[in-house]
Amino acid sequence: MIDFDDDQLELQAMVRGFANEVVDPAAYEADRTKTLPMEVVRQMGEMGLFGLPFPEEYGGQGGTYVELCLAIEELARVDQSIAVTLEAGVGLGAMPIFRSGTEEQKQQWLPRLTSGEALAGFGLTEAEAGSDAGATRTTARLEGGEWVIDGSKQFITNSGTPITELVTVTAVTGRDESGKAELSAILVPTGTPGFTVEPAYDKVGWHASDTHPLTFQGARVPEANLLGERGRGFANFIQTLDEGRVAFAALGTGAAQGCLDESIAYAKSRKVFGRPIGANQHIAFTLARMEARVHQARLATYDAAFRLVAGKPFKKQASIAKMVASEAAMDNARDATQIFGGYGFMNEYRVARHYRDSKVIEIGEGTTEVQLMIIARELGFS
Repeated sequence: MIDFDDDQLELQAMVRGFANEVVDPAAYEADRTKTLPMEVVRQMGEMGLFGLPFPEEYGGQGGTYVELCLAIEELARVDQSIAVTLEAGVGLGAMPIFRSGTEEQKQQWLPRLTSGEALAGFGLTEAEAGSDAGATRTTARLEGGEWVIDGSKQFITNSGTPITELVTVTAVTGRDESGKAELSAILVPTGTPGFTVEPAYDKVGWHASDTHPLTFQGARVPEANLLGERGRGFANFIQTLDEGRVAFAALGTGAAQGCLDESIAYAKSRKVFGRPIGANQHIAFTLARMEARVHQARLATYDAAFRLVAGKPFKKQASIAKMVASEAAMDNARDATQIFGGYGFMNEYRVARHYRDSKVIEIGEGTTEVQLMIIARELGFS
């Protein structure tokens, strides 16, 4: 049993209403035009969604990751692009600054990020460094009190929106005696000379989510833009991903629920040979399996979320939740598309968009194989 309190249930209902009344009607056009609907993002900011897990002193709502997961889940039911905009805006944009930043950095950046007036990205992935972050090739050297950054990043969410104001970049800032790379994180504001946001990707799904490659050619930022300790970039990145996987699991859970909701409604209304298709046992059993997947994904997600909030170890639970929820989203999307038949192949139907969108949930924030590796290690197997 998941024991949400009254405030959490009120938030869930509020975001569900917003998703149904505002997000859903705009979703198809945003997907078709591959445009992040900034008016929807603005309203999310006004609702306080970007500030849910942050203290009020930084403009946040004083909530926790549980509230954030509830909001992401409800948004993902109807539009994964909007859900990941929130998930990345909080987990990859603002949270690293809150966890590792100096007080000056927090005061400078967090109020605008937590209010949704600004967005930030997290530049980790490269052509040769995805799951293997230790293979990072981007470099940063100190020169005259400034970091000089050279390199490139790939698949960076929220990096090129009209309100993006900075990107946190991981870079090699030195090497130890054995030649091992020293990885650090550096804040790079938008508009920094030498920092180029390249044209957006032509993606299979998440069309309305903002995703770009980034290039750095002698980009200079002040030495004070180092985020956290020098050489601790990898450790800080691991913490960011551990927490982010919980929120990503909420996204997968919401997507799986959205597919189930649409399929139940269609199975009751669609008639073949004089009776609803849901009267066929095969369809009914398919829906039952979809319900079971959602239930498992939700239990795993909030088990990890409540452990995170309580300060208990949650690394294994986060990976379990991310894996279970992403597979539930993909499996439910496949079943929903089959139930809808030809209509399930038309992009104006939500299940078609879920079918295209859900695959990346099994890839982002660490692939399924990475989650299995983490779980195995937590069990004592290298």
